[in-house]
Amino acid sequence: MATPDVPKTCKVILADTIAKKLLGEVREMLTKGEQAKKPTLAAFLANDDPAAGQYAEWSKKTCEENGFGFDLRKVNKEVLEEAIVAANQDDAIDGIIVYYPIWTNNQQQDRYIQETVALSKDVEGLCHTHLFNMYHNVRFLDPPTNRKKSILPCTPLAIVKALEHLQIYNPILAYGNRLFGKTITVINRSEVNGRPLAALLANDGATVYSVDITGVQVFTRGEGIRQPRHQVLDKEGWGLKDVLPLSDVVIGGVPTENFKVPTELIRDGAVCINFSSYRNFDGPAVKEKASIYVPSIGKVTIAVLLRNLVRLIDNRSAQE
Repeated sequence: MATPDVPKTCKVILADTIAKKLLGEVREMLTKGEQAKKPTLAAFLANDDPAAGQYAEWSKKTCEENGFGFDLRKVNKEVLEEAIVAANQDDAIDGIIVYYPIWTNNQQQDRYIQETVALSKDVEGLCHTHLFNMYHNVRFLDPPTNRKKSILPCTPLAIVKALEHLQIYNPILAYGNRLFGKTITVINRSEVNGRPLAALLANDGATVYSVDITGVQVFTRGEGIRQPRHQVLDKEGWGLKDVLPLSDVVIGGVPTENFKVPTELIRDGAVCINFSSYRNFDGPAVKEKASIYVPSIGKVTIAVLLRNLVRLIDNRSAQE
């Protein structure tokens, strides 16, 4: 008698699958809008990072396939500020993206460049106003009218959209509480990706363990998610061995090929998502532990980038 096949326990979901639905929504938003011209994104590349170059190529291809203009501007980092200021003032440009890091040993200079991008063209949501709103769980730029949506950073928002696609968000709960009861570990606490992601997930109700080389912090909205926005507490002495066994979702974003999430610590049936340009998970091994594995998120990030660009154009229309 033949032994029945045992179904695989892990489902691998590719970024293309998640991005396709988002790009359909973006095209629909574009046709409903009142754009008199093709929306154009100016992209500034001032480093020689291969990952940034790959991201730029994907962005160009996705823009052109979906009715957007893409203007890649390779500039020396010493004149980057002036180039961005010129794009801020150029009516032909609807949004601006800058590929980071620029100064690998000086995050403060990168932060200065983030603030150079005009609020109305900040497609990455990295200027102070957008970040303040994100951290304080404020969804609009113009309360109480609420016609202009605040822009969220692209990679963190891409991961949120991936979690929605994977039905980790509970649609039965009220909007803003849909991660209530979920425990998530984010391995990366950079100011561009990891910390904003932890804040977004906690603001939606999750308990989030944010892990970095400096240690572990927990982001929550308090017991019973009673706080309007997330609070942060240090977890002295904690490490991956303490948080991974507790986590329904594990998100890796460590920008080095030498780091791997310890598979043996991952909870059986966890959802594992990698957003680093390197593989933070041992692919064959993690498929034996995880229920869902998303090996990369880059193409979802580009779909979110275009979604943000349409939002910027809509915001300007709301202002007129």
